[in-house]
Formats: sequence, structure tokens, C-alpha cells
Amino acid sequence: MPLISVRTSANSRIESELLLSELSSNLASLTGKPESYVMVILEPNIMMTFAGNSDPCAFVDIKSIGSLSPGEMSSQFSQIISRNSDIPINRIYLNFEDVAASSWGYNGKTFG
Repeated sequence: MPLISVRTSANSRIESELLLSELSSNLASLTGKPESYVMVILEPNIMMTFAGNSDPCAFVDIKSIGSLSPGEMSSQFSQIISRNSDIPINRIYLNFEDVAASSWGYNGKTFG
């Protein structure tokens, strides 16, 4: 049920497989949930601007049924994304959403 979705204007300098793997394992670890439930979405090459220019930037959505720690996760995920791309940490926005179990569906039913 944990989900991390990264939309970015960066493209050619993203280490995609490594980034996906690191985000997945870290989201599982930080939420305490099995990685078998973690989904990671990477959408590179999106037309975006940040701070009035089109230098590489990213918007990250992180959703889970509980178990979010935005302070700790902001630092971890920003560093992972920056390390595996050409995006400076100060050009990454993160959005956290604690989703109700009754609003998250999987395998034909909801979690709550």
C-alpha cells in the first residue's frame, strides 16, 4: 500500500533502475511495511518549472495507510533522488498523504 510517485523534468541523467530500487526498499523500511506492497512510479521528462526556470526539478507524492514520518522521509527521499539524478535537493518538493484504509483498494477489495 505505500506508494511513492516521482514526476521530474530530468531525463537522461536518471539512474532509473537504481532509483526505483532504492526508493522501494527505503519506503518499505521507513513505513515498516513489506516491500511486496510498495509501488514506485517514475515519470521522467515531464515539462515543469520551479522557481521561475526549467532547470531539473521533481515533485514527489508519498502515500500510505499510516506509518508516514515526513521529517525523516523528506531527507531520505530527497537525497536518494538527488544522488540518482541531476536534481539538486533544493529543487525537490515532497507531498505526504496518510490515506484511510477504506480508501485504498488492492486485490479487488479495500484494506479497511
